[in-house]
Amino acid sequence: MISKRREGTVSTMDLTINDARAGSPRRGSDYAELMRLVRGAGLLERSPAFYAAYITACLVMLAAGWAAFVLLGDSWWQLVTAACLAAVFTQNGFLTHDAGHRQVFPSRRANQLVGLVHGNLAIGLAFGWWVDKHHRHHAHPNQDGLDPDIGGENLVHTRSQANGRRGLGRAIARHQGALFFPMLLLLAISLRVSGVRALARPGYRDRVSEALLFGLHVAAYLTAVVLVLSPLKALVFVVVHQGLLGLYLGLVFAPNHKGMPILSKDDGSDFLRRQVLTARNVRGGRLTDLLFGGLNYQIEHHLFPHMPRPGLRHAQPIVRAYCLSHGLPYVETSLFDSYRQTLRHLHAVGRGDQPDGQVAPADGRLTAPTNDLRKWSVRALLGRCRLVDAAPGPTRGGRKVTAFGLPHVFGRVVGGAWGGCADGEEDVLGVDPVAGGGGEEHRRVSRAACGVRGDDQQVDAVTVGA
Repeated sequence: MISKRREGTVSTMDLTINDARAGSPRRGSDYAELMRLVRGAGLLERSPAFYAAYITACLVMLAAGWAAFVLLGDSWWQLVTAACLAAVFTQNGFLTHDAGHRQVFPSRRANQLVGLVHGNLAIGLAFGWWVDKHHRHHAHPNQDGLDPDIGGENLVHTRSQANGRRGLGRAIARHQGALFFPMLLLLAISLRVSGVRALARPGYRDRVSEALLFGLHVAAYLTAVVLVLSPLKALVFVVVHQGLLGLYLGLVFAPNHKGMPILSKDDGSDFLRRQVLTARNVRGGRLTDLLFGGLNYQIEHHLFPHMPRPGLRHAQPIVRAYCLSHGLPYVETSLFDSYRQTLRHLHAVGRGDQPDGQVAPADGRLTAPTNDLRKWSVRALLGRCRLVDAAPGPTRGGRKVTAFGLPHVFGRVVGGAWGGCADGEEDVLGVDPVAGGGGEEHRRVSRAACGVRGDDQQVDAVTVGA
């Protein structure tokens, strides 16, 4: 998994990025076809104007935040400054994330410079450690034993992890649903501790430069706080700032994968299905895009991790239509519903009520295992769905429903005892090939047909119409 280049050793994280580029999947694969659509739309091209403005904005906000800190002096109003700086640090973290995926500049060195400045120096994040960890997550999302984000160090994500806890750890796991948001207050500190441990290990790439910048951040941060504030105010400022920073980061990352299928270590799913079926998008507009750093388009980001952030919004309709035309569920829900699903999942897993390889549905029922996603189409992932009158039609509700020339037709759904579809009908979980349709006609299944109210969304691993 390690190769040599002129620039030095290239880790698995670099290979992960390269594997997602056009031409790396086998010729004619589903992912290669989707890649050609996205590349043809020009969405993989660099966005220099956006990132020039974003880098400038991050630096200006950072300077303004610390200037306000100095001007306010020894005042309790500094708690407002702490909250503002938490938001500014998070935005710098989003820029660091983009640089880690080489979205900002074509060259590795230029992206690394952005990561070191906005990561190690600006917010105290060990860039190299985080990038390696994050790209291992991208290579194996929600894959037990391979995805470091579900390793069970803090939260448990499988029943085997929960059963392996003892004493206080087991008690925390049993109540992790209720403790989740309070635990996020410690996330920023946890990231720094993990970064320091990584920097202390021999063989860390660019160890000296990263350690110097990281140490400079810590020294400057603590010096400013001690010189400007009294001891009590300094302590409260650090607690509030670091706590809100961790909370903000956790609120952004939590909806992405928690509550989605957990894959076994030996899962053999192809790249397209592995990325789509383990991710969840969050609906929203431009403000959501800004507050989430584009990570609300989690499916598109996982499919094209090197795509510059501005392209994600425009890639969404292409990816969604392509998934529907190929029988893949495309999961999208509201922000608050994503948190509700996250908490339900953590509660079920922490109590040991959810067997490994199963998905916790909206009504609390357990579903069939999802150990190998190659075996799971929409027919297996959408449950409790009643679909009637699947006659083809080019419009629905008077609105045209074609997308980028990808052929699909829509059937009408019935919500039964659950009433109308409200806005839920707009968000498709997946499609089921119409018998005799030759793979070109598909049924559209709304959430209302699955017995879900309002903004609810859930994917069940049972047979449609069973």
